Amino acid sequence: MIIVFDLDDTLYEEITYVRSGFKAVANHLSKNYKIETSKNIYRQFVQLLEEQGRGKVFDSFLDKYNLSNRRVVKKCLAVYRLHNPKIRLSVSGLSCLERLKDYPKFLVTDGNKIVQTKKVKSLKIDKYFRHMIVTHNYGLKHAKPSPYCFHKILQWENAIPQDLVYIGDNPKKDFVNLKKDGFRTVRVMTGEHKDVEAQFEYEADYQINSLDELSIKTLKKMMGY
Repeated sequence: MIIVFDLDDTLYEEITYVRSGFKAVANHLSKNYKIETSKNIYRQFVQLLEEQGRGKVFDSFLDKYNLSNRRVVKKCLAVYRLHNPKIRLSVSGLSCLERLKDYPKFLVTDGNKIVQTKKVKSLKIDKYFRHMIVTHNYGLKHAKPSPYCFHKILQWENAIPQDLVYIGDNPKKDFVNLKKDGFRTVRVMTGEHKDVEAQFEYEADYQINSLDELSIKTLKKMMGY
């Protein structure tokens, strides 16, 4: 049995990374532009996130101070992506990795290569995995929902799809092509996508409310062992 985990909103809460990045950008703006205290800037970022969602937080904030030009926005994004995040595994994520420590495990995560690598380093999880894959290292076309990186794992382990179980959180991209290829899939109902209702072909084979529900016995039952 080969166990593969997603990262964001599976092993830790991704919102904690967002908040960490907001603090880094708030410190940058406060120090370099003297417009507000870093605490006040951070509070406004959080409020804008709640009101608008991701994507335009920095633009909306900078508009208020007539700073919304390409150079300043680009610098804010760079500070956000390059900062060393203050994040940690969820309690259930840590205990799950400890329970499964005797089984081969891999990590497959999408996203900016630098960002995801910094997350992994901050979380100190390398000891739990045989290999940690940032899909963008293989090109954007091989990001999820592409099963490319999962087939790479099968090659490394000399295994077949039915030997591998993938645990993720996002039904929009995590499971659809893996199911077609015969991999086993588990959706943990946490994070940003926990309330998303997915069509059958996009839904995982199994759903759990927390990684606390994931044990060797449970996984073996899912795998038909």
